[in-house]
Amino acid sequence: MAKDVDLSSKEWRDLVFEGKNKEFGAYKLRQASNGRHNKAMIAVVILIALLFALAFLVNTVIKSVEARPEDQTEQAMVEMVTEAPEEEAPEEEPQRIEEQKPEVLKEELLNTVKLTEIAIVEDEQVQEDIKSQDEIKETDTAIGKVNEDRGVDDIINAQEYKEVVVVEEKTPEPPADHVFESVEQDPQFPGGQTALLKWVADHLRYPSVAQENGVQGRVVVQFVVTKTGSIGEVRVARSKDPDLDKEAVRVVKSLPKFTPGKMNGHAVNVWFTLPVTFKLEGL
Repeated sequence: MAKDVDLSSKEWRDLVFEGKNKEFGAYKLRQASNGRHNKAMIAVVILIALLFALAFLVNTVIKSVEARPEDQTEQAMVEMVTEAPEEEAPEEEPQRIEEQKPEVLKEELLNTVKLTEIAIVEDEQVQEDIKSQDEIKETDTAIGKVNEDRGVDDIINAQEYKEVVVVEEKTPEPPADHVFESVEQDPQFPGGQTALLKWVADHLRYPSVAQENGVQGRVVVQFVVTKTGSIGEVRVARSKDPDLDKEAVRVVKSLPKFTPGKMNGHAVNVWFTLPVTFKLEGL
């Protein structure tokens, strides 16, 4: 019997809410359920119809798009066949470049052509002038003599050649009091860096006050190695203790001469940095 009951009918709704407050919200919701169900079914049907229509439109557009490139290709092939061939441009004839002949110097034109006059006389009038070898050497017409009527080869050989003098520019020497921070060739202590550190360690005297107070550490000293290799200005770049600083400066000032640094081939004044380490035994 439950299968024959229409749960959405008015009779079933009144039976369920018989003797109950029908103004309660549940009654009104069940009363309006039929309308909601109908609207939902209509909306579902419309949505399905729209989906079918959209699928049809998409299928139609895709087919038209796929067919279009083929049409364009066929049209382009037809245009290529019917298009008249372009006339080939006539090849340009290569231009002839005339070789420029070297200009002939006026001096080379002098006496390039000489006319020899031949006089016809009787045999008796011909004077034989036979000269000795010594006379030929002394005459101006001897072979190898230079005369005013010399040929082109002699004129070319007689041309003056200008002497080309190459002057080497020398780098000016820097001012005598200028001190460089870095140079092409650094100053060198006799024996190298190892010999320098050994010399400092051998001549260093630990200050008694600092030794009693257990003060130790490293003092960085900067000094000028002059162009003569001697020690110039001395300054403390990093201090540790006044007594240690004073001893480090004393040792640096007593250093022997260095090989001076060079810049552009000239001996120059250069700043030199030297760390001096003070270390107590047993600490």
